[in-house]
Amino acid sequence: MKPTSSSFWWYALPGLPLAALTLPVYVLVPAFYAELGVSLALIGAVLLAVRLLDALTDPVIGFLSDRVPLPAGRRKPWLVIGLAPTMLAVWMVFVPPETPSATYLLLWSAVLSIGWTLMILPYNAWGAELADDYDGRTAVTARREGMVVAGTLLATGTPAVLATFGVVETTEALRILALGLLILLPLTVTLCVWRVPVVPDKSRTRVDIRQGFAAIRQNRPFLRLIAAFLINGWANGLPATLFVLFVTHVLVAPDMVGPLLLLYFLSGVVAIPGWVWLSRRISKHRVWVGSMTLACTTFVWVPLLGAGDIWLFAVVCVVSGFAVGADLVLPAAIQADVVDVDTADTGEQRTGLYFALWSLATKLSLALAAGVAFPLLAIVGFQADTAPGTESLNTSGSLFAVSMLYAGLPVILKLPALVLMWKFPLSREAQEDLQARISATVRSS
Repeated sequence: MKPTSSSFWWYALPGLPLAALTLPVYVLVPAFYAELGVSLALIGAVLLAVRLLDALTDPVIGFLSDRVPLPAGRRKPWLVIGLAPTMLAVWMVFVPPETPSATYLLLWSAVLSIGWTLMILPYNAWGAELADDYDGRTAVTARREGMVVAGTLLATGTPAVLATFGVVETTEALRILALGLLILLPLTVTLCVWRVPVVPDKSRTRVDIRQGFAAIRQNRPFLRLIAAFLINGWANGLPATLFVLFVTHVLVAPDMVGPLLLLYFLSGVVAIPGWVWLSRRISKHRVWVGSMTLACTTFVWVPLLGAGDIWLFAVVCVVSGFAVGADLVLPAAIQADVVDVDTADTGEQRTGLYFALWSLATKLSLALAAGVAFPLLAIVGFQADTAPGTESLNTSGSLFAVSMLYAGLPVILKLPALVLMWKFPLSREAQEDLQARISATVRSS
């Protein structure tokens, strides 16, 4: 059965809970375990160890999902296999004992990371294979990433909604989030596996590991795309990492962190259909370049903002949110196209491995953002624990450094990404030619 537009929506459903579980892990869980007595140094070491584990497991799981023959296709079974460890680890991480140890956090964070990777990598690869055509891939990615943003909004808004009902303790908020995820994860995965058809493997041969990585190195569109994605991801990671500090200390509006973050994500969701519409009339890479240019022209004004400029910054959140809608949809849709280059050249459809490398680039870009921003802020003497409005320890220079790292450096970083993508070689016509080559070899094999 050929995938249809309605099956794209069924496919997108698990994106919501899979995204909703990641935000608390990065934002709420570290501070929560610190409150329970685990030292910040040990929490940092645990997070680093889990990221190193990802660097090992991501390529392995991507490779296995391409190669291991399982009933019901190459992708579906992995979502089911990863479901049990993910659900167990969500509960153990979000609802720990009263005095958890760093070892406890490390163990269950590792299980959660492996379970989540078992699900998300084959899931993303499956989405890249659901549609063969240039615009169809954008449609699939748009629906999935819309659900991802909805899941992020759900995780962002839940603590605020609970607070209106008098639930202000992080313990209860995480428990309720965990219960919601334990319902949504199996429900959405079941609907997805049931309603979305199996996609045939277009591989006509198997390449060994050495030849396979040589082919990746020779896939120039992929190298160009992943370089632009890494740089742009680093640029996007800086404002994401520093958002709370900027609003709290530069704008002196700590109570507006939640509403402004919500405005930003909502703007991203609203903009996705517009970017999809544009990409059907222009090329995907040129539209992505346009969105990055829009972000640059917006962020360039941010260092001029100061205490009380809430409404002006709200405009920045809306416009930059529009731009991030394209960042969510278009690069992943283009990634599906560069896999076609590899499939046509090697004869093996290795979507899982390519998306594993994509996942590593995403994590590296976030690590670069935090690894650059916080040491630089420490050098200039910025004090994050200074009470907003009583900035005696933070000079105008240190606050300006926050603004420049939040918005100035991202503008500079996006410029080489713009250059890399402006003359990207995979147009609609080039992708159609690749599909014709792949189809011809599949028929002849």
